[in-house]
Amino acid sequence: MSLFAIGDLHLHYGSLCKAKTQLSDPLWIGHEETLMDNCRRLIGQDDVLVLLGDHSWGKNLSECEKDFEYIMSLPGRKILTRGNHDMFWDSSKTASLNEVYQGRLTFLQDGYETYGDIALIASKGYCFEGPFYTDRKGRIIGYDQNEKRHAEKLVKREEQRLIRNFEKAKADGYERFVLFLHYPPTDVLEKDSAFTRLASRYNVSQVLYAHCHGKKRFHDSIEGKYRGRQYSLVSGDYLNWVPKKIL
Repeated sequence: MSLFAIGDLHLHYGSLCKAKTQLSDPLWIGHEETLMDNCRRLIGQDDVLVLLGDHSWGKNLSECEKDFEYIMSLPGRKILTRGNHDMFWDSSKTASLNEVYQGRLTFLQDGYETYGDIALIASKGYCFEGPFYTDRKGRIIGYDQNEKRHAEKLVKREEQRLIRNFEKAKADGYERFVLFLHYPPTDVLEKDSAFTRLASRYNVSQVLYAHCHGKKRFHDSIEGKYRGRQYSLVSGDYLNWVPKKIL
């Protein structure tokens, strides 16, 4: 049994909406077929595939139905975490989503899932994304203070959610953790954050995140070893639609 991860599928079988990146970047042409082929080649039915948010452009479950059919057709056990574009997924309705798709998809936001003796902890996360003010050379020289304060409130909310999830897993006897975020763990101004501190506090072995897609965004946050933890970007276009084997 192996554990894989990838994010930002941005499916639109039931929705006309597409991001500009999907309309302009060749990496997105036929990405559904490319991902399916790679999953069938790499992932077995006993493996676990974690999908890190932004699953569908659908605004509600009806518009997402065909996208979820596609996801269900991927091999392995599928665990979905929440992304910023997942309009179908209100934070208070995770339990109802799991009821609707019981036995076919798992929606993870509160609590935890498991992979052997490892607890899988997830949150949408959050980070400040501007507006930034730059000089003629593109260097950041300032930012919107009000938006920064708003971002700090959202980070605190997600931090508290994660603490509850970690503590629940610990209370149930788990000591090994992998952390999944949709947003990157740090913004472009940070070297450390609430999320990197949580990773250290709970001795997380790996932190996986998505959201940074489009070549200009690939290196917005931490990659590789940082304070003894492995940080990996797993956005689909960054991985060329090859799911990353974590364990």
